[in-house]
Amino acid sequence: MKMFKSRFLPTLALALGVTITSCSSDDEFERLDDDDPTPTPEGTVLNGSVEEDRTLDASETYNLTGVYSVEPGVTLTIPAGTEIIADTDEDATGVYIVVQKGGMIDIQGTSSAPVIMRSSNSQRGSWGGLVIAGDAETTAGVDATAEVGGIIYGGSNPEDNSGSIEYLVLSDAGAQINSESQYNGLSLYAIGSETHIENIAILNGSDDGVEFYGGSVSATNLYLENNEDDAVDWTEGWNGTVTNTYVLHSIENFSTAIEADGVDGNPTIENFTAVSSTGGVALQFKAQSGATINGLSLSGYDTALDIAEETRTDLSGIQLNGATADLDMDYSEAQTVDPSMFDWVDNRGNVSVLPGTIDTDLALDANSEYIINGVVSVEEGATLTIPAGTKITARSDDNEDGTSIYIVVQKGAMIDIQGTEDNPVVMSSTSGVAGSWGGLVIAGNAETTAGIDATAEVGGIIYGGDNSEDNSGSIEYLILSDAGAQINSESQYNGLSLYAVGSETTIENIAILNGLDDGVEFYGGSVSATNLYLENNEDDAVDWTEGWNGAVTNTYVYHTIENFSTAIEADGINGNPTVENFTAVSETGGIALQFKAQSGATITGLSLSGYDTAIDIAEEGRTDLSAIQIEGENASLEASYETEATVDVEMFSWVQ
Repeated sequence: MKMFKSRFLPTLALALGVTITSCSSDDEFERLDDDDPTPTPEGTVLNGSVEEDRTLDASETYNLTGVYSVEPGVTLTIPAGTEIIADTDEDATGVYIVVQKGGMIDIQGTSSAPVIMRSSNSQRGSWGGLVIAGDAETTAGVDATAEVGGIIYGGSNPEDNSGSIEYLVLSDAGAQINSESQYNGLSLYAIGSETHIENIAILNGSDDGVEFYGGSVSATNLYLENNEDDAVDWTEGWNGTVTNTYVLHSIENFSTAIEADGVDGNPTIENFTAVSSTGGVALQFKAQSGATINGLSLSGYDTALDIAEETRTDLSGIQLNGATADLDMDYSEAQTVDPSMFDWVDNRGNVSVLPGTIDTDLALDANSEYIINGVVSVEEGATLTIPAGTKITARSDDNEDGTSIYIVVQKGAMIDIQGTEDNPVVMSSTSGVAGSWGGLVIAGNAETTAGIDATAEVGGIIYGGDNSEDNSGSIEYLILSDAGAQINSESQYNGLSLYAVGSETTIENIAILNGLDDGVEFYGGSVSATNLYLENNEDDAVDWTEGWNGAVTNTYVYHTIENFSTAIEADGINGNPTVENFTAVSETGGIALQFKAQSGATITGLSLSGYDTAIDIAEEGRTDLSAIQIEGENASLEASYETEATVDVEMFSWVQ
């Protein structure tokens, strides 16, 4: 329910539909009653009063062109597969279906043939949704007047039965009456406990998904996506139960996943999972409202719990996961509702927020888009599997500290990235800005000069052991962009950070683009990598230290911007790694290869083009370059190594 705020309707409609309800002034509409009977057409146009029982025909498509009112004593039956399309050429606030107090509705959808209610233009807020008035109790009193349509509702029968709704997809509702009053997707006024509501999807709404105005009705299996105000809203002492709810917010301009207001009827919420890719507030409690919520899982919200009343300090009426609500908790538990249970909703979105901790094997779904907005840690003993075509995006637009957003595969854990040439896995940021997140970090159990169980310079990650053949998994066809978040002037994340990763780990066909620090850095270990494309990483394209002794084969480095350091930077004790077929091209000069301390390598197939300096030796007193073997000879500071490219850039045409 929108209160004390105005909201303009967005001009860009989503493909998914949503419905909403809210407040309206009592004099906006005259209730349809016996003094002004309007005959009910028996054709496919829905408008006027239903004065006797009617069953629609699933083989027909119905056009809702105005208020369609199911009168007291009458039942409207809507069989499985029926589609009702609201006419958006009319005044949106005058296009809705209402079941009057004493009337009944029987929606008989199935998982294979749900009932569809939507607008003709797929724009949110383009009609008023479904409104049901009952005879149960509400703090508004007996025969109260609804804030929308002047509808009469409320009585003294908590077991009131207004019918049954099964498998309904309701989209594009939430017509705006004024800045404080809107319709919802599904508006339930004083509906009683004998009313059956199960398997409902409410999409693309301009106000609330479902709002309970008093009553004792319960609802099971709710999917609520991109409703611009609250997904679930209640007031007037509603005391029913909602079970198995999945809320998805992938747009701006929404209010909350739950808004509770008014006298506390202590409703029960069982298994409530809410996911946001755009931040926002998850739960808001107003006045003295409360609830008992078990199985609460929130992901991606800036604020988990908001108490609207500043003077309210006693939160005992709000029980979350078995304890009194805590404003300091984020309630980022494992999902309690699997969105796949709503696969019967054809046009639902596929956006998920990756959990902060992955402590059991987890396989992602290539049909979903995944958001990360914090540290995602794959714990020891667990494997994260990422199939071909999966997209993972770091939400960096509103996060000034990109160092708090990265994926880490802990020592003893594994990652399995299964990209293909036609369908690579893509990891990037929402902002597209270099350094806006921390990239992919893998910690292994191979040897490093930092020792066993060393602490990484990023994230306090533990790495290093004595198993040179350690296996941290496999990476195939990965595009990784926008990483390299800066910790301080000395320490930054990279695109791909490999801490003591062992030789049994597979890394092949990797593109690292637009990074603020290194493309890939090896911290000890013996892992090798094949087919690397590294473009415009602002520090080093390939960097190694701590005695790394693996190999890189078929590498193409491209610099078209200023502010990069080198194509290769080598530091620390010389583990004599092997570099085969390394082509680096600069359009802005700079240094190609830099060797620090006593580091070295065996390099064959080296081709440099456009650099001011081919080789830089950082240690001024170092004259013995025999540890740096290039094309079978000691490195020469006079040579340019400008030879024909040894790596054809076309082999990376899969990088879009």
